[in-house]
Amino acid sequence: MNASVTLPAAQHQRLEWLDALRGFTMLMVVTNHVYGLGFDTNTKHSMFMSLCLLFRMPLFFFISGFLAYKASFSWNLRDTGQLIAKKMRVQIIPTVVFMTAYIALMFKTFWQSFQDAWLSPTKAGYWFTLVLLEMFLVYYAVCWVARRFKSHNFEVPALLLLWALALFAYATLYMPSWFSWFKDDFWKATSITELARYMHFFLLGNLVHRYWTQMQRLLDSKWFFPFIVVVAFLGAGDYLKWHLLRMQWANLPRTLSMYAFVLMIVAFFRHYAAWFTKETRIGSALQYIGVRTLDIYLIHYFFIPKLPDVGVWFKAHPRNFVLEGTTSIAMALLVVGFCLLTGHILRISPFLKKYLFGRE
Repeated sequence: MNASVTLPAAQHQRLEWLDALRGFTMLMVVTNHVYGLGFDTNTKHSMFMSLCLLFRMPLFFFISGFLAYKASFSWNLRDTGQLIAKKMRVQIIPTVVFMTAYIALMFKTFWQSFQDAWLSPTKAGYWFTLVLLEMFLVYYAVCWVARRFKSHNFEVPALLLLWALALFAYATLYMPSWFSWFKDDFWKATSITELARYMHFFLLGNLVHRYWTQMQRLLDSKWFFPFIVVVAFLGAGDYLKWHLLRMQWANLPRTLSMYAFVLMIVAFFRHYAAWFTKETRIGSALQYIGVRTLDIYLIHYFFIPKLPDVGVWFKAHPRNFVLEGTTSIAMALLVVGFCLLTGHILRISPFLKKYLFGRE
């Protein structure tokens, strides 16, 4: 989650908008948690939240996959082992520490809640870093095996095959009459269900980075952006309102809209890259959030305000898209501010800086 962007120096502008995009995505994660957990409501009562859910986590995993590609990495046993060891330290220790502290402070009973959290696929909200670690391990294993064939060209076919398998695993989650593996307690406790839900977005981001030159030409073409806008509109429209497809096909328009929204947002940040440099206020702010995503993710649950009366008002006055979004984002910015302040305080200690936030 705190991986740095390793693009060539000539692509420095792209690095800036990518960090800003990561900051924007983190802000949307906090915004949705403010609306859902803080205002005590859900997607049934909010068009704003429903639309955000279509892209916020897919976009986060897309960015993670994009950043995971290391063109010059050797993938020998020693370097791969060191990379895995570092990822495990950065992803596991902070998650366990903050999840334990969160349960101890916010739940009525500790041991039962702690046990329930570890048996749950969402881990009391702290599932993301663990699932991301699982994605890295799968990706590293495929790249390491592919390099044993002494050819860089074997990686892409292997990843395309993995992407197809990931899409199949994802599809089975929405076919309960045909598949039931995800109901087993083992797959829930290991969060493999969430890995299946989002791994294909991670791989999409990785493949896009590998073919970034070709992707830029596609984004600049006259037909591509209008096409994904139409796909996003039709997919989201069916998912949120029309419900034209039934049974096993019902999730198809939702999935297409998720892919379309991810590509639309990437295209937007790339096209307006000049807005998101460190020389602009919005760019500087989003980049600052973008390089502190791990801090914010781990800490923000402690600061989400409990305002159920706000949720009651929104439930009684639905379809206030602008008001819902403005209120949630404004509160999320306050939460992010407290997270950054807390992170800076904890980083005073080199020990805590290393083991809580993965920074040397």
